[in-house]
Amino acid sequence: MGTASDGLGVYAGRAAGLVGTQIASYRVEREIGRGGMAVVYCARDLRLDRMVALKLLAPEMARNDIFRRRFTHESRVAAAIDHPHIVPIFEAGEMDGVLYIAMRYVSGLDLRALLDRDGPLPVVTALRIAAQVASALDAAHEHDLVHRDVKPGNILVAQGTDSDHPEHVYLTDFGLTKKSLSLTGFTTVGEFVGTLDYVAPEQISGRPVDGRCDLYSLACVVYETLAGGPPFQRDEDIALLWAHQYDSRLL
Repeated sequence: MGTASDGLGVYAGRAAGLVGTQIASYRVEREIGRGGMAVVYCARDLRLDRMVALKLLAPEMARNDIFRRRFTHESRVAAAIDHPHIVPIFEAGEMDGVLYIAMRYVSGLDLRALLDRDGPLPVVTALRIAAQVASALDAAHEHDLVHRDVKPGNILVAQGTDSDHPEHVYLTDFGLTKKSLSLTGFTTVGEFVGTLDYVAPEQISGRPVDGRCDLYSLACVVYETLAGGPPFQRDEDIALLWAHQYDSRLL
């Protein structure tokens, strides 16, 4: 079995490069998600014999101190909040230069995949999902934390407990959060953080953000769950950014 340092070279080039590799006490089994700054694997916790989601910072990002700090901060942010609709963090650390976060493995689909598969959701389903995400955001905002990237891909939909609660929803990926009272430190000047279809006007213009930007993003998500597409659809990114700031119509 390889070690983390054995796998770094192929990790940068091939998604399957770390499969079978052990990082700390976790054996990587398969890739389950990839974003701009990290890759998420399904892994087995060899100490407790359970499956976890293991998030690893991409090697090219690991060389950037700002992104390293942002990645490490995610574990502290999420671990500070004990809430049924926020994915629990089990452990965070560094092994042979690899930064990792081990969190609960959620069996199910993210909302992006669910919408791509099924299209618009029934109103009652959309409202159940929205209420659970809103509850998670309430908890984050009580800790003066702003998520800043609420989107369907960061909303996990697992099977619920009974017919009255058919879905259990988790908000994940707190890697872009920041203290609402700390307006600098985890993004460089002029750096844009967020996803264009759901981004709040104040994020676009560079104004200070608070929990209201998450509510705007959630409203865009709810719109998409009901209408089948985000509220503003434009061919060019600059036109989409303009629409979020100035267009009062939903086209």
